[in-house]
Amino acid sequence: MTGKNIGYIRVSTIEQNLERQLEGIKVDRSFIDKVSGKSVDRPALQEMLAYVRDGDTVIVHSMDRLARNVDDLRQIVKGLTAKQVKIKFIKECLEFTGEDSPMSNLLLSVMGAFAEFERTLIKERQMEGIELAKKRGAYKGRKASLSDDQIVQLKEQVALGNNKSELAKEFGISRETLYKYLRVDI
Repeated sequence: MTGKNIGYIRVSTIEQNLERQLEGIKVDRSFIDKVSGKSVDRPALQEMLAYVRDGDTVIVHSMDRLARNVDDLRQIVKGLTAKQVKIKFIKECLEFTGEDSPMSNLLLSVMGAFAEFERTLIKERQMEGIELAKKRGAYKGRKASLSDDQIVQLKEQVALGNNKSELAKEFGISRETLYKYLRVDI
């Protein structure tokens, strides 16, 4: 009996398009995460890792969709191949079976390092762009959740001894945001 083709798709935000990642590739089952890849504690990834069996093939668009750093990437690939599960990366045209040559293992590390490096560069450019936009006055940051009047009301309610958790719900903010506003001078 041949194994199943299992697709793994990850996008960082709900708005991102996940259709293109395995477009035109037939899979028996897909696992989709709509979360950041900075951690391997992703629901669909963990479910997929528990689901796959000997003879299955996991198909992923690219290495950076599976893991953001080399250590996580190598750990996931090693864990899959130890279960006799193949893993294919479409963009990089690489496949790992567990019977890989030293050259394949080197490629995994090098390509994973490039993906990690590329992600770091993107973050740096993003931060540089934000700093330049702030200097131009084009980037104001996130819009405040509460107006100055609401902050005054919030502080008055807290001074009266009202429950902070209830106030947070009433104002539609988190408790963390409530405490942030309590530290602000108006």
